[in-house]
Amino acid sequence: MVKKRYILRSVLSIIGILMALVIAFVVEQYYRLQVSNFRALDGEEHSYNIYPGATIDSVLNLLEQDYEIGSRRDFAMHARAMTFNYPEPGHYTFHAQLGNKELIERLKYGYQTPVRITWNHYVRTREELAGKVTTHLLLDSVELLQCLEDDAFLAPYGLNKETSRCLFIPNTYEVYWNITAEQLFKRMEKEYNYFWNEERRAKAESIGLTPIEVAIVASIVEGESHNKNEMPIIASLYINRVHKGMHLQACPTVKYAVGDFKLRRVLYRHLATDSPYNTYKYPGLPPGPIRCPAPETMDMVLNAPKTDYLFMCANPALNNTHIFSSSYGAHAAAAKQYRYTMDTINWETFDAMRKAEREAQNDLGQ
Repeated sequence: MVKKRYILRSVLSIIGILMALVIAFVVEQYYRLQVSNFRALDGEEHSYNIYPGATIDSVLNLLEQDYEIGSRRDFAMHARAMTFNYPEPGHYTFHAQLGNKELIERLKYGYQTPVRITWNHYVRTREELAGKVTTHLLLDSVELLQCLEDDAFLAPYGLNKETSRCLFIPNTYEVYWNITAEQLFKRMEKEYNYFWNEERRAKAESIGLTPIEVAIVASIVEGESHNKNEMPIIASLYINRVHKGMHLQACPTVKYAVGDFKLRRVLYRHLATDSPYNTYKYPGLPPGPIRCPAPETMDMVLNAPKTDYLFMCANPALNNTHIFSSSYGAHAAAAKQYRYTMDTINWETFDAMRKAEREAQNDLGQ
């Protein structure tokens, strides 16, 4: 009888131990699966670009640089149970602590973290635009540039090689890291149409310009001045010239034609450059913008005041303002004074003076 009770207690003890082991195993697996099998060494979240052709092991090796992995064996078991065979390419940001289930599901189904792409109105050429846009993307800048210069590809968007930059309105956008060129153009078309709503299109029509022409005028205005008080007036002047079929005679377009954006002074030899962007040589608007104009500047063009100005000349005071004229005689007098200033100025002294003024303004701002 005693022996039987001993055997029963032994059996129950073994069963209890086995049950405890099973429970411990289940709890551990639940914890690894749902709560934490990856813990950041610095307690921060981390981001990774997973390239096409990556394997599960290569991803784990990448994460191991920043995370303590509780158990690779448990991860492999859960991966098999969830039929996770390879990671989807993309950009992913992971929490400081995550379980196998979250990691596997995100990599298996490609639940990416969007990246930000941004460019401003200082971007001038297609090459520069392609480089800026693709800085944080898998997309190669050469591939994007080819699209920006392919008239057949651009035709469905109502664009060509010269106007393709108009689609890329300067701003910051969130996209997926592995977005294709075609998907990117579709996204930019959506943003373009969002900006060019019915109200703005109606304003463009009211001043006799298309959205593309508004962008071209805005790009020239930005090239002429950074003075926001003058920019609407400059826009009005060029709109007047366009409607009269005149040569715009815009120095920024000559700089674009020459390809020297740091050119301080446009000379007669520059004006002889044979390019459709040389608005001293060819009347009307150039075939495309000379930079990617800011939305704010395009709104300045759309809301430009009505003036009779046809001429403008940089102020001989060299204070980043212009002298506007309705007659050529008044303009010629201002231009003569400006040329005299440019011929006689000591640029080293001028630059030193401007630097001192900027420093004084910064001190006042502090």
